[in-house]
Amino acid sequence: MARRQVSEEDRDVGRRLGAALREARDAAGISAQTIASASELSIDTVRSIETGRTAAPSFITVARIADALGMSLDQLREAVRSGSSS
Repeated sequence: MARRQVSEEDRDVGRRLGAALREARDAAGISAQTIASASELSIDTVRSIETGRTAAPSFITVARIADALGMSLDQLREAVRSGSSS
């Protein structure tokens, strides 16, 4: 099954998601490498999401990163909506 094309709205949400994850990681004082290891993802994947290069990461990838940060998906959703991880 082919994935649908990523819209500009999706890209905007992806950028906000990446920023929220990066802010949460920075606030916790955790390195991107530590998050990558804890979530069993590559450092490139974590960095791509945090910088917005990956516009629409999979649910399981986002859930793994949120878990490694100690964030619930509800907290992450709020951070994306508000533009802040706090």
